[in-house]
Amino acid sequence: MAFTQTKLGSHTLKNRLSLAPLTRGRSTPDTGIPHLTKGEYYSARTGLGFLISEGLNINDEARGWLEAPGIYTDEQLEAWKQIIGQVKDTNAETPFFAQLWHTGAASHRDLQDGNLPVSASNIAIPGESYTPSGKQPYEAPRPLTIEEIKKTAKDYQQAAINALEVGFDGVEIHAANGYLLNQFLDPKYNKRTDIYGGSQENNFRFLQDVIESLLEVLPPQKIAVRLSPNGAFNGMGSEGVAEYYKYYIAELNNFNLAYLHVVDNHAFEAHEYEMLSLEEMRELYNRFLITNSSYDTLEKVEAALALGVDSVSIGRPTLSNPDLAERWQNGWELRETIPYELFYFGGDEGFINIPKYEG
Repeated sequence: MAFTQTKLGSHTLKNRLSLAPLTRGRSTPDTGIPHLTKGEYYSARTGLGFLISEGLNINDEARGWLEAPGIYTDEQLEAWKQIIGQVKDTNAETPFFAQLWHTGAASHRDLQDGNLPVSASNIAIPGESYTPSGKQPYEAPRPLTIEEIKKTAKDYQQAAINALEVGFDGVEIHAANGYLLNQFLDPKYNKRTDIYGGSQENNFRFLQDVIESLLEVLPPQKIAVRLSPNGAFNGMGSEGVAEYYKYYIAELNNFNLAYLHVVDNHAFEAHEYEMLSLEEMRELYNRFLITNSSYDTLEKVEAALALGVDSVSIGRPTLSNPDLAERWQNGWELRETIPYELFYFGGDEGFINIPKYEG
């Protein structure tokens, strides 16, 4: 089933394998301008049916990772135009969505011009941020005001406009893995008493505002959302959170979006509370569904597809196997995973010039 075609909106996907959004760095630290080598990196993976970019910061305040690229300055956009141009010249039939990212509390003042990071409430999440002075522990953030929430939703809107202007086919709103929108969704970190906290409906409101803001300028089939209902990354997960996510997923049906991308977490970074099974998420969401979580063999991918998901996004195996789709389809051996220290930082090594299968 992995190598059958399927429809994603107006796009025909040649297979049901997607490139998961993977933070790879390789951008200028102080400006967020992506290195042009990203054109070669993404082009090499167009054998997959669908591509999702690494997380792209929507504004200065979104930054939480050294060398992560942005999608909000003229210089960043000019670089992305060249990158997307190379990808489309390589394979124009493979759709490519940009992931829109705001790290929220998963940041540090060293990346915020000395200002505190922002979030739903003033609760620090566990973990460390990669900063110019090295790893720094996350700090207790400053809660966003209602006016700032509205402005941030508009920043997502402008980032989406920018993404389409530089050649992306659509955008994925990153509301997973403990970043800003996830910090509003999870009652563990959202202790607000205004219209943006205190209930399933209110916790969902910021994400809803972002979706509705994008719908003002883009058709729904160019907008998607990523959630991690079972994830513990960045400290997420709390008693009763499964019921919140049942509400969120059901609500997302109402927007007729391109897809929902879920990190099902059953094999990686899962929290200790009640979890939603992939079957439950499939039942809750009646449109195009992509799943992700340590799908590192074709057998695991086929098992997920057998449960009714429409595509499976692949992460780490693609790092050292840009031709992963061809290797799996032909039963060719995979290359060993690149060293961990090259995942997020470095130059060309472990990023481009990785040979394809030669027999």
